[in-house]
Amino acid sequence: MPRIAYVNGRYTRHAEACVHIEDRGYQFADGVYEVCEVARGQIMDMTRHLDRLDRSLRELRIEWPLSRRVLQMVMGEVVRRNRIENGLVYLQVTRGVAPRDHYFPASGTAPAIVVTAKRSDPAAAAKRASQGVKVITVRENRWERVDIKTVGLLPNVLARQQAKEAGAVEAWFVDLDGVVKEGASTNAWIVTPDGKLVTRPADHGILRGVTRATVMDVAKKLGLTVEERGFSVEEAKQAKEAFITAATTVVMPVVAIDDASVANGHPGSVTLSLRDAFFDIAEKTPA
Repeated sequence: MPRIAYVNGRYTRHAEACVHIEDRGYQFADGVYEVCEVARGQIMDMTRHLDRLDRSLRELRIEWPLSRRVLQMVMGEVVRRNRIENGLVYLQVTRGVAPRDHYFPASGTAPAIVVTAKRSDPAAAAKRASQGVKVITVRENRWERVDIKTVGLLPNVLARQQAKEAGAVEAWFVDLDGVVKEGASTNAWIVTPDGKLVTRPADHGILRGVTRATVMDVAKKLGLTVEERGFSVEEAKQAKEAFITAATTVVMPVVAIDDASVANGHPGSVTLSLRDAFFDIAEKTPA
């Protein structure tokens, strides 16, 4: 069955989907995006994702391309047309198509929107979680407004490639003080020796991850304490456990940082309990 994409008001074959060469997302990275997990035919945490989309659009002064209700319907339809039971639905909104100029285009220029979906393999993800993943650390070199989920991800791309070449799956950005900020596409967490969950505050300097927020809900349900504070690379290496969170990974154990094992080098029980409880607690919207 061919994949289907939604592009500016039309459902079209994924292989034939295209945007204009003067789309500002293509020429200026002048746009934002969201990625939602699809699990068991349901879109996870849609409310929080669309709330964050609204904030990103407002910060960049881009109009909604569709009403929120219609966008929800489009996302569900793309998932259904692609027959996705487990996977991801991706949406991207740019400032639209206009002659190339750094100034905003003329008033009335319509934002452009793309929605796609793809399958994932829950068994492969579960196997990876049972083994854990490795991360590396890299120097922070991004712009200051990483709290906006923009499509301008070149530093993240380079960091992820560096991680891949080092045999890792993620790179953690580290500030000048040696404090971990976040991953190239995930939020970073540790579990202290006394069992507290620690992640950097999301008031500035990192993206306020949707999965991060839901994990806090899960932690509360499980009776775990969450501390929002910075932690150093060294503290992370000495932690009881470490993990990353994102819609693409949910909760994924980290077993090594820069080739140094975290604890015994195996996924920890706290991390796995968060992963196991996540689906039951996360918001679920039928596609």
